[in-house]
Amino acid sequence: MTTPPPAAAPGRTWTTSDFDFHLPPELIAQHPAPERSAARLLDGRGWPPADRIFRELPGLLEPGDLLVFNDTRVIKARLYGEKPTGGRLELLVERVLADGEVVAHMKVSKKPAPGTVLRMAPQADGQPAFTATLLGRWPEADGPLFRLRFSDDPYALMERHGHVPLPPYIEHPDTAEDEQRYQTVFARNPGAVAAPTAALHFDEAVLAALEARGVRRASVTLHVGAGTFQPVKGEDIRAHRMHREWYRIPPETLAALERTRRAGGRVLAVGTTTVRTLESWARSGATEGDTDLFITPGFDFRVVDLMVTNFHLPRSTLLMLVSAFAGYEHVMALYRHAVERRYRFFSYGDAMLLARAGCCGTPAA
Repeated sequence: MTTPPPAAAPGRTWTTSDFDFHLPPELIAQHPAPERSAARLLDGRGWPPADRIFRELPGLLEPGDLLVFNDTRVIKARLYGEKPTGGRLELLVERVLADGEVVAHMKVSKKPAPGTVLRMAPQADGQPAFTATLLGRWPEADGPLFRLRFSDDPYALMERHGHVPLPPYIEHPDTAEDEQRYQTVFARNPGAVAAPTAALHFDEAVLAALEARGVRRASVTLHVGAGTFQPVKGEDIRAHRMHREWYRIPPETLAALERTRRAGGRVLAVGTTTVRTLESWARSGATEGDTDLFITPGFDFRVVDLMVTNFHLPRSTLLMLVSAFAGYEHVMALYRHAVERRYRFFSYGDAMLLARAGCCGTPAA
């Protein structure tokens, strides 16, 4: 396409089908690029877009810009075990609570009753490596998740016996490559069960080039939950119940945001999780807590000017977020371009650089 896509009609009522698109299955990346920064980068700030390589990103930014990363660390949250009857089960730990308790998704043929002691990570001799006592549902008595108490420190047990919680569309079992590459180079705060995938493309060479360019860096923490893969059910997106995720913005990041604004710089969020964190803070004033912010077209962005993001699933809340950010018609045109040019999609796929609609020289949505 050589002409810019039309703007969406004002006051439009959005449906889930508006965010559908055809994706050839072979474009779903099953493995990362050989080098982090060797992934492709679709520069979609304007029209027509430019096909680039991710390591070119520093040259597309200006001195005084601020990059904000999500420094969450993916935990080995997938655990296998069995009920006292011998029935097999799988836990996906969503959140670590106090006193050895966790909140988890459970995959099992028949749900056990509260008080059941689960035998986790059975060893060669048939004995469990540890136990998990089922306490009940979470966050309410009929909630969708399960609250359990592990027999030892959850983080230590997951590191020793857990598996990398690869997304459902990655079809191979986790490997040593996944343990390294499904983690950012600056991950430090454990708690995520899915990677902030836009940040997977950054390596030490790109970070050094950003610093040399005069681009500042700051971080937030949002522990990405499995709900990030939850499909939107039904056509009315207003009826969708967004999952909750814990976030924190440290004082030094707040100070960096203020300095950047005073100096006239731009804020670039690395990934949708960073966008949700910053925009949640802008609305609530809370620098720590849970967010269930659901961003759809018409949303008023108050902090973020630019964003780096991967390509997202059809009909997903993440595609709705980027459409709200850069303009629906523009984003859908970029996705068509990406399919035509054989970009790689989803967690291990390629990246895109976007500007907020009406910002930074881009047309209004």
